[in-house]
Amino acid sequence: MELFIYLFAALFSVLNPIGTVPIFVGLTQHDSKKERSRISLWTAINVFIILLVSYFIGQYVLSFFGISIDALRIAGGIVIVNSGFSLLSGKFNKKRGINKKIENEAHQRNDIALTPLAIPMLAGPGSMSLLIAFYQEHHELNEIIISTLAILAIAIAIFAILKSAHYLARILGASGIVAISRIVGFIVISIGIQYIVSSIVNIIKGNLM
Repeated sequence: MELFIYLFAALFSVLNPIGTVPIFVGLTQHDSKKERSRISLWTAINVFIILLVSYFIGQYVLSFFGISIDALRIAGGIVIVNSGFSLLSGKFNKKRGINKKIENEAHQRNDIALTPLAIPMLAGPGSMSLLIAFYQEHHELNEIIISTLAILAIAIAIFAILKSAHYLARILGASGIVAISRIVGFIVISIGIQYIVSSIVNIIKGNLM
């Protein structure tokens, strides 16, 4: 249960589905309730598949390119910290690859579930590197099952939040969403710094031994 809660909390902080609410509302404001539900469902499915592939296949990509896990954790930590600062400064949407041009193109497409919602808004480099590093430390059968369930739980949470996005936007308002995003920003920064520090310690220990 501790492993499940840790991975779920880490992914929720990095993906920040609450921060996606204003973008989802803007991109689906002219869609019907049924269409919004469909987009929410497929966004969650796409995120689940992307995270699952990152978790299971990511290590082989590292081996192919000769990248050490500590190097990945440091790089991922920097990306995560950058996302956290973006949340705190209110520039999260721009940092995640959503600019006016992409937003306008998304309005003209029938399906936005894969891009820009699943990628890059939700499943980005931070979550992918987090999962790859997580697999290196937790790859026993029971840990894999728990991790997969945590990823599934995140996908379900994303579906529920996006499905309720228009309702949440009315209840929380712009200031409420900003406040939640900034609180999450502190957590994201902490996760990123922890990744960097632990990797540096591992590198130092490896060189001293």
